[in-house]
Amino acid sequence: MKQQLTNIWKDWRLHAIVLAIVLLTETIGTHSFNVGPGVVLLLPMLYAIIIGLALFFTPVIKEKQSKNAEPLIVLGVTVLIAKIGVIIGPSLPQIIEAGPALLLQEFGNLGTILIALPVAVWLGLKRESIGMAHSVAREPNVGLIMDKYGFNSPEGRGVMAIYIFGTVFGAVFMGVISGFLATWTPLHPLSFAMASGIGSGSMMAAASGSLVAAFPGMENDILAFAGASNLLSLSTGLYMSIFIGLPLTERLYQLMTKKKNNTSVRKGA
Repeated sequence: MKQQLTNIWKDWRLHAIVLAIVLLTETIGTHSFNVGPGVVLLLPMLYAIIIGLALFFTPVIKEKQSKNAEPLIVLGVTVLIAKIGVIIGPSLPQIIEAGPALLLQEFGNLGTILIALPVAVWLGLKRESIGMAHSVAREPNVGLIMDKYGFNSPEGRGVMAIYIFGTVFGAVFMGVISGFLATWTPLHPLSFAMASGIGSGSMMAAASGSLVAAFPGMENDILAFAGASNLLSLSTGLYMSIFIGLPLTERLYQLMTKKKNNTSVRKGA
């Protein structure tokens, strides 16, 4: 492990590429454009993700740099979490005041099942849709599906597909959609701060970054609510999936496929 860390810090190519991307994206700066009444914010983080992803498919990034970059992402998110921890302290009265909403926000994640699962079934996906739609498919949820259904199961393939997709595009999506919805809808910005804490540090960082750019005067409150929400999602999200999310997805899948099969039989008759 110590040797691996030494190799990472000595990888001058990786650090040079990261520095160049940071300088380029900070030079580009933050841009925004209106879509109806809402505003879409394009932040340096968004450019950095897209540029880094594009470079992965070029000779500039080799397999060595790709592997060495993985633990550095965790390190970067750790620094962010430490900053949020410091900010949460002074904001505790507001967080406590929002207690019921913050505690119940995890139920909001279950609402995506009602949207994602019907779309997956409509697209013709089979039991893969259970793994894909039961949660945001972060590491604890991947472990849950693998433990219950196995790695080579349809559910396992489904959850891994969303895990990979979320890893690549999740931060981009959250960064764009949070700022747009916060400026387009009449909902309070802190409600979107709570919604950004879905159990993924990178997605939370992207979403809260857009919110801070849209409402700079509320930076500390936005980061505090996003951090507290993310912490709750990390600690309770798995149990929510075990006892409610996954059984609900299973039941809805059975109902929808049964109805779909009955419709097909009637048409065939």
